[in-house]
Amino acid sequence: MLRFGLFGTGHWAAETHAAAIDAHPRAALAGVWGRDPRKAAELADRHGVPAYDDVDALLDAVDAVAVALPPDVQADIAFRAATAGRHLLLDKPLALGLADADRVVAAAQQSGVASVVFFTQRFHPNITGFLAATAAAGGWQHARATMFASIYQPGSPYGGSPWRREHGALWDIGPHALSIILPVLGRVTRVAAMDGPRGLVHLLLTHDGGATSALSLTLDAPPGAMTRDFVFYGENGTEIVPPGDGSVLTAFGTAIDQLLEEIDAGTRDHRCDVRFGREVVEILVAAEAARRAGRTMEL
Repeated sequence: MLRFGLFGTGHWAAETHAAAIDAHPRAALAGVWGRDPRKAAELADRHGVPAYDDVDALLDAVDAVAVALPPDVQADIAFRAATAGRHLLLDKPLALGLADADRVVAAAQQSGVASVVFFTQRFHPNITGFLAATAAAGGWQHARATMFASIYQPGSPYGGSPWRREHGALWDIGPHALSIILPVLGRVTRVAAMDGPRGLVHLLLTHDGGATSALSLTLDAPPGAMTRDFVFYGENGTEIVPPGDGSVLTAFGTAIDQLLEEIDAGTRDHRCDVRFGREVVEILVAAEAARRAGRTMEL
């Protein structure tokens, strides 16, 4: 049984992380830590586990961590957990800067812990199969990704999230888009970026081999414009990425399964490990620089 310490007390932590860990036959929630002790106590009580007021005390009591916190907070906890030899089940983005991402990667590699970063789309089996087949087919020249979301509608659990309000769609849903594009088109070598209305950001990427991709992202779409659309264009025509065929809970359960497989097998080559998380952060950092400078950035 893999004992998880949960770091975070918000909606995503409670309704996805904690719920999926509780439901998994080979995982157990062993404790909760949060920046708000009252919320940590409430969530811990709901699951019949202790709340901790000290990060290291919870690390001492578990085998692995599940982190649902703002990326800058996550990076510090992930570094401390990896240094302590605890396996990592993290959220995207891994960090808000490349130096913090590098610290996590270095700590995970030095200690030999397994790591999985939960890019939600990559844990739906039908999307995993689609991306593998599409990458194998080859001949792709371009991809388009449109993710128009809204966290500001009444009742959204994310509308009050300070880090999402500050860093916007680029850092919140940009990682999801990149997690779909990169397995097919490969490493990004150049980035251009431009802002639009209502928090809209456009990215134009060049990939190894010369293929390109265009991403349009917002967290403040008008309700009638909300959409998720991914299309690959190439020598054999077009391919549309299907929606995931499961819930976020089943996807997170799959992430737990795959972390356990890494631990059991002793392998450290998961396709969404902290090294991939770091690759995504590098692209986002370059995109931010491109927005500020008004020019293309080389990676």
